[in-house]
Amino acid sequence: METALDQSLGGKRAVSSIQQILLGIPIYVYISVVASKLVILGILWDIAWHMSIGRDGLFSAPHVLIYIGAASAGLFSGFKVLKTSFWGNDREKNKMVNFWGIFYSSLGGLFCIWGGLAAITSAPFDDWWHNTYGLDVEIFSPPHTVLLLGLMSVQVGAMVSVLAFLNRKETFYFLSASQAERRLKRLQWMFVFTAGFLITTMFTALSEFLDRWQLHGVSYYQIASAAFPVLLLATARGSGMKWGATYIAATFMFFFWAVNATLRLLPAEPLLGPVHNRITTYQTLGFPILLIFPAIGLDLLRARLANVNDWFLALPLAFIYLLILVGFSYPFGNFILESPMARSWFWGSSSWSYQNSPDWEFRYKFTEWSSTKGLGNWASGLGIALLLSMLSTRIGLAWGKWMQKVQR
Repeated sequence: METALDQSLGGKRAVSSIQQILLGIPIYVYISVVASKLVILGILWDIAWHMSIGRDGLFSAPHVLIYIGAASAGLFSGFKVLKTSFWGNDREKNKMVNFWGIFYSSLGGLFCIWGGLAAITSAPFDDWWHNTYGLDVEIFSPPHTVLLLGLMSVQVGAMVSVLAFLNRKETFYFLSASQAERRLKRLQWMFVFTAGFLITTMFTALSEFLDRWQLHGVSYYQIASAAFPVLLLATARGSGMKWGATYIAATFMFFFWAVNATLRLLPAEPLLGPVHNRITTYQTLGFPILLIFPAIGLDLLRARLANVNDWFLALPLAFIYLLILVGFSYPFGNFILESPMARSWFWGSSSWSYQNSPDWEFRYKFTEWSSTKGLGNWASGLGIALLLSMLSTRIGLAWGKWMQKVQR
């Protein structure tokens, strides 16, 4: 007969086997990373849905995907809070943040819980908004703003949850040296993925100001200089990887392109009039901003100037970011908007909402109001962009230092 000792050892072996598969990383951390992917996947699908089908509802397929992502992050993090608060031991509680004198949670878990609640709360608000004012014609409607803040909070929560385990440098008796090394690499790549998903959400939120018609306008580079250096540099430093910014920018670009390119293959037809552009497949956002090239420059310069004070480091990093972004993006604008070769499935420049006239004169050329003319205007505009890039860079470096210290 199997003894109680045999049963106890068998249970310990089973637990250790599961822990070895997870490499000592709690399941709620994995769930939060998957959730950070699901929410932006749902957003991109929802935008394509609006461009292609039109008719919307509280429980449309993209909305359900967003709800699943936000709710799963909040619920699993909330369960972890309750488990630790009421059934956890002192060792577990010491790794958490105490709030309200009762509850214990990881910092990332708090972000996920708040973000999940905000995203789910925005759902009926969004449905009421549609029923009262009709379909949205812009991203930053009040319910969408609440939703975006909630979803970005979920993604920040996923990043911080991974960071806590990445920074602790814990050792586990059930992991071999090679498994411990795999655990470190897995945590780093989980962080890279969550950072890439966060940048995807940021770019999607700003897509009205960063579309292909804006590539010859100085405002494009001002907005891009304010929005992305802070995220690239903070997450690159937090990842602890030499090529962190490059990997994160590549994750963003590939994910954004792959989701939209896949959607462009799927059938869709308008269900709400008026229909000005007859379509048979999903129409999507265009090609992503070329962040990979300035990210490479940032990583190279970070490595060369590793011992320079952050206040002095911000200027060369800001300058190289802006120089490379303009150097690659401005000529790319000629191709992506005007070249017939870009009107393909891969590049996506022919995607066009069913509500838009296919014969619009500026569909494949730059408009007068979106292009900046004159050397003086460019010089002053890029000067402002450089200042914004410096501010964004300095905040990103400081945020990255904070990320390196997160352990709860």
